Amino acid sequence: MSRRPLLNLNLKHLFSSTRSRSLTYVPVPRPVDGTARPVTLIPGDGIGPLVTGAVERVMDAMHAPVYFEKYEVRGDMNTVPPEVIESIRKNKVCLKGGLRTPVGGGVSSLNVLLRKELDLYASLVHCINLPGLPTRHDKVDIVVIRENTEGEYSGLEHEVVPGVVESLKVITKFCSERIAKYAFEYAYLNNRKKVTAVHKANIMKLADGLFLESCREVASKYPGIQYNEMIVDNCSMQLVSKPEQFDVMVTPNLYGNLIANTAAGIAGGTGVMPGGNVGFDYAIFEQGASAGNVGNEKIVEQRTANPVALLLSSAMMLRHLQFPSFADRLDAAVKRVIAQGKYQAGDVGGDSTTEEVVDAVIANIK
Repeated sequence: MSRRPLLNLNLKHLFSSTRSRSLTYVPVPRPVDGTARPVTLIPGDGIGPLVTGAVERVMDAMHAPVYFEKYEVRGDMNTVPPEVIESIRKNKVCLKGGLRTPVGGGVSSLNVLLRKELDLYASLVHCINLPGLPTRHDKVDIVVIRENTEGEYSGLEHEVVPGVVESLKVITKFCSERIAKYAFEYAYLNNRKKVTAVHKANIMKLADGLFLESCREVASKYPGIQYNEMIVDNCSMQLVSKPEQFDVMVTPNLYGNLIANTAAGIAGGTGVMPGGNVGFDYAIFEQGASAGNVGNEKIVEQRTANPVALLLSSAMMLRHLQFPSFADRLDAAVKRVIAQGKYQAGDVGGDSTTEEVVDAVIANIK
């Protein structure tokens, strides 16, 4: 029987997901569950130290039962220092700011390296309308679940002859099946109604065909969940025209990156969308969609980075650590500040500094 890494991540939703089924297991606190848990902290580049510092302040104000082991990692390093990997393996949970990935050249993405090293095979980004943030579309509530370890991110590239580069896209049955199982388990546990598989199997008949075949096999085991498929280019068009039709989306690696960022933009922006990268043993929580403002020096100098995405990701982390009451308090405080509309960062139409947003969140913690 395969293990289910979702149980910790989605503990808050367990009861609502069982409304139409008999409850066979009621989680109860174990002794020492309130003991403070260590969490590896990587501030990252650019705005990373600003937004991770915001989380530290809020956690301290809440007296949350976590403490951080902080490590300096920069995106231009050749690799992640061994002591950082060791810390994450020991603590099993990490909170991370964005790491800048150089464009071109020979330096690999440390973000990708961490996911592969720790086998964080599932990326989860929750794109949802937040009351107080005006958007073009209402009723957006999309969870993008992306395969995180292979596809175009396999890193297998070489120059065949001068001027000709070959880049290999790797799709395996094993990875396709486990991400499909994760998506359907997530939908099942969170009372979600539909899973959409995103693909390009009309062109990449073998690679994306294998991904699609795996999704179909897993879908057959969840008859209570509606399943459909959509070619990625049509999906992109549908996403910006009728996003309310989507519920849970499961994708190969590259498509998931594009779809998650598009969905985040529709729902309010990358600065407010939480996310996490999870596997069987470890989890890293960070801003859900790509941190396009990681390298924006003006935001860093003016200290106006939006901390909301990482604060909401931290609430996900607290649920994963089985501290649901702290997660609920943090989540509610952030959403109250957004709904009030007085303190908002520039990326969502406000003019508040990071510190002002954090002060408002702390003031709204109950």
